[in-house]
Amino acid sequence: MKRSSVGHLPCSIARSLDVVGEWWTPVILREIFHGHRRFEQVLGRIGISRNILTERLGTLVEAGVIRQEQYQERPARYEYHLTERGRELLPVLVALMQWGDKWLPGEPEQIAVHGPAQHPVRVILSCVECGEVDVADGNFAPSVS
Repeated sequence: MKRSSVGHLPCSIARSLDVVGEWWTPVILREIFHGHRRFEQVLGRIGISRNILTERLGTLVEAGVIRQEQYQERPARYEYHLTERGRELLPVLVALMQWGDKWLPGEPEQIAVHGPAQHPVRVILSCVECGEVDVADGNFAPSVS
């Protein structure tokens, strides 16, 4: 069942959810971030139905989050690559993953790592002016202009 759009609301969170808020979309993006760029790879790893995967990939292509690159002509087959817009979703996915690991523990817990050294990373908020880091005490909040 398709959910109603919230993109008409005067809120960037609502507009973002119209692109990445369907249940399977963050999981599909996780797979693409992990280097599983072909339809059959994603399909086999997450157990989604073909028609839903096709629909979600189409939405992400249309929104400019991923782009298709054909790797086979007959039949036409594509890989899906993150665009700049898509790559900027990584902190969102890592924050969601870390929230889930903390508040909804289960197996497997995932750890995001940085580069060749494989050191753990975490998502933090910091002020662009003074550099103060958010400690979840209410100092950082969305403002409405």
